[in-house]
Amino acid sequence: MTRLSRCFRPAARLMGAAAVLVPLAVQAAPVPSQMMERPAAKLQWLDKVTARTSTFTMKVGETKAMSSLRITLRACRENPPIETPESAAFLEVTEIKPGEQAEQVFSGWMFASSPALSAMENPIYDVWVLGCEQ
Repeated sequence: MTRLSRCFRPAARLMGAAAVLVPLAVQAAPVPSQMMERPAAKLQWLDKVTARTSTFTMKVGETKAMSSLRITLRACRENPPIETPESAAFLEVTEIKPGEQAEQVFSGWMFASSPALSAMENPIYDVWVLGCEQ
C-alpha cells in the first residue's frame, strides 16, 4: 500500500457513508403533489434592517405587498392527518426597487418544518411559511 492510498482511505469511507445517507434524506422530504390542497396559507415576513415582523394569512392567488416585496401565493398543501405534520406553499416573490425594473427574487415551494430547505435569498427581507389554513 502506498502512502498516497493511505491518505485517501478515510475520504473514501466518508464518501461511502454519504452515499448511504443521501437517499434517506431525499425520501424524508414530502412531495407536494401527494399533499392535500388548502385555500390559504399563514406566512411570516421579517425586515432585517428594522427588525419588524408581520404574520399574515393569504388566499391562493392573492398578492400582498410587504415593503418593496410583492408576495403571491400560488398553492398551499399539507400532509393528510395520518402523516407527519407538514405544510408547503408555492410562493412567487418579486422585489420592486424605486427606479428599477421589478425582479423575481423567489419562486418555489417553501416548507413550514424546514424553512432553510428552500429559502428566499435576500439581504433585507425574509419570508417563510407557518402553515396552511382552511
